[in-house]
Amino acid sequence: MKKDGQVVLSKRLQMLAEMVTPGNSVADVGCDHAFLSIYLVQKGISPHVLAMDVREGPLAAAREHVKDCGLDTYIGVRLSDGMEEMESGEAETLICAGMGGRLMERILRAQPEKAGGMKELILQPQSELREFRAFLRRTGFRILAENAVYEDGKYYFAMKAACAGGGAGPAAGGGALPVNPADLPWQDIFDEYGELLLKTGHPVVRQYLLYKRETAEGILERLEAGQSPRSMERIAEIRQELAEIDRALGWFRGLQDGMFGRP
Repeated sequence: MKKDGQVVLSKRLQMLAEMVTPGNSVADVGCDHAFLSIYLVQKGISPHVLAMDVREGPLAAAREHVKDCGLDTYIGVRLSDGMEEMESGEAETLICAGMGGRLMERILRAQPEKAGGMKELILQPQSELREFRAFLRRTGFRILAENAVYEDGKYYFAMKAACAGGGAGPAAGGGALPVNPADLPWQDIFDEYGELLLKTGHPVVRQYLLYKRETAEGILERLEAGQSPRSMERIAEIRQELAEIDRALGWFRGLQDGMFGRP
């Protein structure tokens, strides 16, 4: 959204903008109408942005918005499937948001050298968070920061990551980060809900967990009321999900009680 020539971001996009290291050039993959790209330049966060999208429709709108703001010199608008049309070294920060985790993984795997050569990746998967965080860990990307917001009835999670292998990138079958043995029993929960978000007691994540528990309990109650052989497997899955939610909520109880280690 624009107001008096200045872009005003949604909470979801504002969260991403605040994760970008000031002074870095940016590649915004899946830029849509380029509001985030424009904001980064207008606020002096980034000196140059590549706004890229695989769809010509949103790109046409992006070009118009960039032109209206007089930022053609600072923002390049490019039709690209992921990072395909970007040269190595053209950007220091990659932003990839507004798409499912599996698609985001495909984009990073398609151009491993470019992804691994970035100083930082600002990522906001809309789904498959557990699988996506596990993918990052297994391909040598360390999550440096995480944040979460609630907006218009939805929860959004963002992470800043960097390649721990000095630019090795997400090559298949290599570069996995070592896991602290003490974290092994918690790894699935960290992958699902965000290790840094749990350890810092992020209030939006606590709200999200309570919402998930209420939803799961409602589903379980309906399934058990009309219990059939076909529903037994689903009942077991819901009970497992509830157990994980309660373990995750244990971090918040521990922090509340002044216990800063594992719950």
